[in-house]
Amino acid sequence: MAKLIRNLRVETDNWLLLKAGADGTPPAVPAEGDVIVPLSLWQLRKDALAARSGKTAVWLESKDSAEDVAADLHRLPLVAIHFPSIADGRGYSIARLLRERHGYKGEVRAIGAVFKDVLLGMQRCGFDTYALRDGEDADEALRAFDDLADTYQANVVEPLPLFRRRAII
Repeated sequence: MAKLIRNLRVETDNWLLLKAGADGTPPAVPAEGDVIVPLSLWQLRKDALAARSGKTAVWLESKDSAEDVAADLHRLPLVAIHFPSIADGRGYSIARLLRERHGYKGEVRAIGAVFKDVLLGMQRCGFDTYALRDGEDADEALRAFDDLADTYQANVVEPLPLFRRRAII
């Protein structure tokens, strides 16, 4: 099974990511096991998917919005956000909206073009799990979280900007 970083630890990924066929046909969903399904499949069969014996999560594309799953967040233990390329940063906004606007407390996972250099920024937007792209060493990537000691801006992890934190001390 693949390795990922979850809550600043390298772990084995126990979720099965289901992808639509090349022609857009929905993937087959196994009766058991934890699965991450595309948003389009969730929207078509959410009640049946939520009733299966394994856990069901949803993955969003960067063109999707946090509002697409907002009403169902209480049913979703995990929301994965797909980064199709390193140049597409819309997933950062989706994660931040899930956490701040919708109060989502479940797992927010980055999938797709995920690599060491972007992990710290992803964490500050609300991601807590990172499925690294093929070829990335999870143990090496974990060191990214030690690259910067502090940030100036407020973020999901640290809601106060540095000047406010210094004023408290």
